[in-house]
Amino acid sequence: MTTARLCHVELDDSNLPPPTPEIEQERKVALFDLMEDNSFSLPGREDRPAPPGPFRLTLSIREKRLVFDVKTETGSPAAEFHLSLSPFRQAVKDYWQICESYFDAVKRLPPSQIEAIDMARRGIHNEGARLLQERLESKADLDIDTARRLFTLICVLYHGG
Repeated sequence: MTTARLCHVELDDSNLPPPTPEIEQERKVALFDLMEDNSFSLPGREDRPAPPGPFRLTLSIREKRLVFDVKTETGSPAAEFHLSLSPFRQAVKDYWQICESYFDAVKRLPPSQIEAIDMARRGIHNEGARLLQERLESKADLDIDTARRLFTLICVLYHGG
C-alpha cells in the first residue's frame, strides 16, 4: 500500500450548527470514498525532505480561513496551511444550489431529468476540485478524485459556517 495517501480525515465542525440530513449524507459519502481511495503527499522543501505518509488530516474553518492540519500517521505535525475561503465562495454556493435541485429531483422527476442535473452537479464539483488543486499547489499533491472528495468536505464545512 502506498504511503502517499490519507489514512484518517476529520472535520472540525465543533463550532458549526448541526448539519441537515442531506449535508450529513454528503459528508459520510465523501469520507467513505476518501478512505477507500485517495492520493495525498506533501512536497519536500529546500531545507527539509518531504515528510513520509500516510497522513492524518483535520479540516476546519478558523477566522474565515480553511485550515489543513496535516500530521503523520503517528500524530507528529507534518504541515499546516491556511487558505482563503474567498476563491471557493462561488463554487460552494453553486454546488449547494445544484445539490438542492438534485435532492428535489430525486423525489419527483424521471431518471432522464435527474441525470441532466447530476451531470451539472459533477461539472461544478470538478470545477471546485480543480480550484482546490490550484490553491494547494506547492503545499500538497493530490489527484482529481481526492480533490473532489475534499471539495465536498469543504462544502460541508463552509455551508455549516
